[in-house]
Amino acid sequence: MYQYTEFDKQFVRARAAQHRDQLERFEAGQLTGDQFKPLRLQNGWYVQRYAPMLRVAVPYGEISAAQLKVLAQIARDYDTPDAALLAEAQATQDKIAGLAPKLTTNYGHFTTRQNVQFNWIPLSQSADVMDLLATVNMHGIQTSGNCIRNTTTDELAGVAVDEVVDPRPYAELIRQWSTLHPEFAFLPRKFKIAITGATEDRAAIGWHDVGLQMVKNAAGDVGFKVLVGGGMGRTPVVGTQIREFLPWNQIMNYLEAVIRVYNRWGRRDNLYKARIKILVKAEGQRYFDEVESEYQDILVKDGGLHTIPQAEFDRVAACFAAPELNLPSSTAEWAAKAEADVSIEAAKTPAFARWFAQNVKPHQNPALRAVSLSFKRMGQAPGDATADQLDAAAALVQKYSAGEARVTHTQNLVLPWVRLDQLHALWLEAKALGLAQPNIGLLTDMIACPGGDYCALANARSLPLAAAITERYQDLDELDDLGHIDFHISGCINSCGHHHSGHIGILGVDKDGKEWYQVTLGGSDGKDLSGPTAPGKVVGPSFSSFEVPDVIEAILDTYKALRISQGHKAEAFIDTLRRVGQDPFKAAANAARQPAEETTA
Repeated sequence: MYQYTEFDKQFVRARAAQHRDQLERFEAGQLTGDQFKPLRLQNGWYVQRYAPMLRVAVPYGEISAAQLKVLAQIARDYDTPDAALLAEAQATQDKIAGLAPKLTTNYGHFTTRQNVQFNWIPLSQSADVMDLLATVNMHGIQTSGNCIRNTTTDELAGVAVDEVVDPRPYAELIRQWSTLHPEFAFLPRKFKIAITGATEDRAAIGWHDVGLQMVKNAAGDVGFKVLVGGGMGRTPVVGTQIREFLPWNQIMNYLEAVIRVYNRWGRRDNLYKARIKILVKAEGQRYFDEVESEYQDILVKDGGLHTIPQAEFDRVAACFAAPELNLPSSTAEWAAKAEADVSIEAAKTPAFARWFAQNVKPHQNPALRAVSLSFKRMGQAPGDATADQLDAAAALVQKYSAGEARVTHTQNLVLPWVRLDQLHALWLEAKALGLAQPNIGLLTDMIACPGGDYCALANARSLPLAAAITERYQDLDELDDLGHIDFHISGCINSCGHHHSGHIGILGVDKDGKEWYQVTLGGSDGKDLSGPTAPGKVVGPSFSSFEVPDVIEAILDTYKALRISQGHKAEAFIDTLRRVGQDPFKAAANAARQPAEETTA
């Protein structure tokens, strides 16, 4: 992990002190609510449907055991609303027709942008929380506002077997360059960057304002393929390639050009047309030409101000060296024996075998594996982690993964440095904690935003649907049979649940003040090598919350009837959908619609 310098630490502590001063002036009436709002937002403090929400930055998803323990402390000691507020909020939720789970407190929430959120911390305690975060080099800087947000990457960065270049040093350099960038603090709209260094795109780079794929040219030189103008929301657009190969040390100069042109011409008169995707779609080649011209000016007139020096890259890259794990000197021979022992244990214990097959990934070091802890289970919203679970996860990370974990795009945790001979022990401990569900990549490993249960922007609730689908598909054999399915749920068109990129996507919509849901099919976030990154297509009119589980079941039954198999391997859902088209699935979905009197009961 990157090691903060004394400058970094002083910077974070100073920012926390500034927030405390601003909060005290607000509470004393020296700052109005309108004056305080932009100040708190710049530190990640929103006001949601019922209470403040804090978004904590986890740069490129890398998090330590010590940081997880502090997040657990915040969940336990601060994520607790006033009893009267909680009772009022629950009473409001109970009045909403449909499925209504209880609101929960004292937890953190892993987000699709590899951050962590809290939904109930009183604003009056926010300065104490900021001070606590600063003790482990954490903060909420640039997790909100029209600025460059947290850069995301592949959760297997540095360990993936298909990796061409480790993207983490570059992600860290982009973090340092973008933090409080004086020219980009007030962009037309928020700006998101994703970077991957692997052949399989686990960072969904096509769906970002800028997507970066690390490549090597024929000479072996490292560089970037650059995509610009991707995004979800009201107008889903996949990014356009603007550069096939950009030398690695020029990435900041080039990003400077990309964002300067956006800052100059991006729309500020219409919130819904302010993202860079709208500018790129409207201007096309004209935008690309102006970026190239701006880039050449930066190189010539500014002297390539942001060219990355080799010495600085080497300093940052040294922080991402593999940790010391005390492996035997004869690693290859030892790893072969450890792998054989794992196979023996898997043969004896089917539950361990299932978990090993689903939640454990290969590693660049044959003596190690990358292991996913699943935060998707009955009775808990996707991505939620209680204070006790955060503490327990911290202990597992410290014991089995050299003190380092990764928050994933799919709202789980990955332990990237697990020894082969410790897999079974890790499974036993994770299983006892409820964190060993063998569902990574399967239907119940769904992405879901907090939706209308917490978010003031949402048109409908996401979590009740997530709970209903999770409850219906508890049979592990059935989940295995269905295979890999990206199932994503958003409570509104802002697409925080990434419904556009789901093989099956659910979008909450408002119809006459009631909750309804659109179903989309065929989306992709880029890791499906059999097809392009693309948004899903709506299958028909919207459905009520009561109908959606039956609609999903009808779609999956259609898949099982139409898929083909080669040997023991069944065709994946997305491949069947692409082969036969959407019409059979549309027909099945609409046939599952209930009579009007049942859906309105």
